[in-house]
Amino acid sequence: MDCGIFTSKTVLLFLSLVFCAAGAALAYIGSYVIHSYNNFDSFIQDKYALVPAAITIGISVVMFVFGLLGCCSTLRESKFGLSFFFLVIMMMFAAEVAALVFSFIYQGKISGDLERSMNESFSMYDGQGTETKGVDYLQSQLQCCGVNNYTSWANTTWFSSQNNTVPLSCCKNSTTQCTGRLDQPNLLNVAGCQVKLKSLIEDVWGYAMLVILGFAVVKFFGMTSVCVITCRSGNRRSGYQPLYA
Repeated sequence: MDCGIFTSKTVLLFLSLVFCAAGAALAYIGSYVIHSYNNFDSFIQDKYALVPAAITIGISVVMFVFGLLGCCSTLRESKFGLSFFFLVIMMMFAAEVAALVFSFIYQGKISGDLERSMNESFSMYDGQGTETKGVDYLQSQLQCCGVNNYTSWANTTWFSSQNNTVPLSCCKNSTTQCTGRLDQPNLLNVAGCQVKLKSLIEDVWGYAMLVILGFAVVKFFGMTSVCVITCRSGNRRSGYQPLYA
């Protein structure tokens, strides 16, 4: 067998088998991003943040079917099947590039949007509403207090109406004597929530972008392999023999 054909088939078979694992990985990443968004949706009001995750999940749905198609077409050297497989890979490649672009755009908008939405949510904290549950969850999960730091609560209605205390969700988990008073900083999580939430979002997107980029590179080599097999197979069927054969 021609070395180029053998190498290209190996790449395509590997790519086809990877499609199933890639689909599972992309589905997990997209779901994880959406889950992270839902946990903190009170502070992330830009719905376009979910576009890359939706694109990623959409890609994963068709991965398994097209993986089987690629495997069968490669083994049979079906020109029609390989051409269709090429179009599929190219569309997925374009979708993954689009997801990367959206990720870069969204990351650039994080700081301003996040600070504004967090200030609004913290100012509406009343101890029982929807914003309250979101703020308490945020502070307990990220072990933070206030937007910039624990003293940020001094500018809220809650602080003045509760004898100058912060919510108990600011207390350290191991502390049972915490009352939320600012003169007991050793009992409170003093770090601000904005920096921690921003760091969490950037870590999630960084991981997602790295995986998507890796799959995009594999698909690029897959498209190249389809071209090699199609051209070589066409030459054999037409009876053409290259000079170096």
